[in-house]
Amino acid sequence: MEFIDKVTPDVKKPLIIAAMQDMGNVGSIVVNFINKNLKTIPFREVKSTRPPYVYDKGGYIEIPDAKWEYRYGNDVIIFGGKTGQPQQNDELNEICQDVIFGSFPLTYVTTTSNDLFELVKKLNIETTPQESVITGFNGLILGYAKLNEINGIGLYGELLDPDIPQFRAAKSILRTLEKLTYRKFGDMKELDMKAESVDEQLRRKFEK
Repeated sequence: MEFIDKVTPDVKKPLIIAAMQDMGNVGSIVVNFINKNLKTIPFREVKSTRPPYVYDKGGYIEIPDAKWEYRYGNDVIIFGGKTGQPQQNDELNEICQDVIFGSFPLTYVTTTSNDLFELVKKLNIETTPQESVITGFNGLILGYAKLNEINGIGLYGELLDPDIPQFRAAKSILRTLEKLTYRKFGDMKELDMKAESVDEQLRRKFEK
């Protein structure tokens, strides 16, 4: 399978809907209907490198366009639709794992004051959902900022597996930091490439 990222979806805590063509085309009808009515935007594509069949057009053949899209809109991520689905079990497993583990992690923000917290909320940036203890440098540095009456914001990425470098989480933090500072920190294709490598490690881990 080949996975191609197009854009970063603008979603927060998205609902994920996934279905592929099945008996009576029910899955495709549902997904296509949602995409049409929510006017969703494609952000990721998956292609099968092994076509499940060929069309005999009467003297010549055509190879089906075996690809499916991830789309987003209104805090919903939709996968599937269109026609067909992979016929090989390994490809089906790879797609299922990508839908589950290939989603984009959130960045949560906490601040040194309630006033700053209210400003962050106005930017529609996700804040930490519950009380917790933050240890280590990345937590204590905020404490020292507060003690010295310095405004501070902590950004914490959602992790899929803390034992593996989380490049998607790092990218999510960078995107949030850009939004907070109105600055660009550069092309993030390198992080995307490294994230794909991590995705492959995760897939192998969950196949065991």
